[in-house]
Amino acid sequence: MFQIAVTPDGEPRHFCSLECRTAQLGAEGYRGKRARRIAILNQKGGTGKTTTAVNLAAGLAERESDCLLVDTDAQGNVGVSLGVAGEQSLYHVLVDGADPDDVSVPVRQHLDVITSDSTLAAAEIWLARQNPDQRSKIMTRRLNLMQVSRRYDYVIIDCGPSLNLLNQNALSYADEVIIPVTCDYLALVGVKQVLRTVKDVERHLRHAVRVSAVLPTFYDGRTRLAREVLETLQGHFKHKCLEPIRHNTRLAEAPSHKKTIFEYAPTSHGAADYNRVCDWLLATTSHADATLRPEPGAPAAA
Repeated sequence: MFQIAVTPDGEPRHFCSLECRTAQLGAEGYRGKRARRIAILNQKGGTGKTTTAVNLAAGLAERESDCLLVDTDAQGNVGVSLGVAGEQSLYHVLVDGADPDDVSVPVRQHLDVITSDSTLAAAEIWLARQNPDQRSKIMTRRLNLMQVSRRYDYVIIDCGPSLNLLNQNALSYADEVIIPVTCDYLALVGVKQVLRTVKDVERHLRHAVRVSAVLPTFYDGRTRLAREVLETLQGHFKHKCLEPIRHNTRLAEAPSHKKTIFEYAPTSHGAADYNRVCDWLLATTSHADATLRPEPGAPAAA
């Protein structure tokens, strides 16, 4: 069994045992120096990815956790939802090697955003021209600057509704994936696609990323289909299936007012549901635990 500690620069270091790791890195190791990295992903469109990414980041920021929200979708809906357009975008980080600190825009206390726009389509073309062995790791190299790892508690990535090179980069950078799922039959097909994608990333890109949660969205308990889909998800994913985000008009209205759900309708069902997800995030594995992972296939350290 191996112990793996990931440095603030994103490089894994292998140790024969926990004692060996502690002896070389100290009792704290790299703890506290690396953000917890979460990709919000579903290859199916219309599942509430941007709504989830924006409100999770905002909810964590309200709890005084430092968050960086990264938009990897050329539609730029994160910036639209929060009423911000950065002078530079994710394109400049990926293609020009711009410092993420210079590109990120502070939009709320404890919350910074790296926005995207139509130029990101050109970044996709640029990535396709890079060395096949390196192009899926560009985001990891660009965002693994030490100040990013030390500055933030969470990096939340809003992924576009496709399996492109940008999403491959996001998954190569992330530690974990949260999958928003609408409560309809086709959504179950989308979850299977995401699970296959995660396995492909682990197999071909040699990067361990786990599905930490499935989040049912647009849930209407009055319909039998929604109840059946929720039961199916709960039966398959067990504790990884979170309580659903109920269908709520306020969630749809908030972006048009350039506000998060907590600002626009703090007493709504939508705010209560996303508050619950934020509480779950804080109560589960801390960002420090993401720096220490057993080798795939090996039992966890006692």
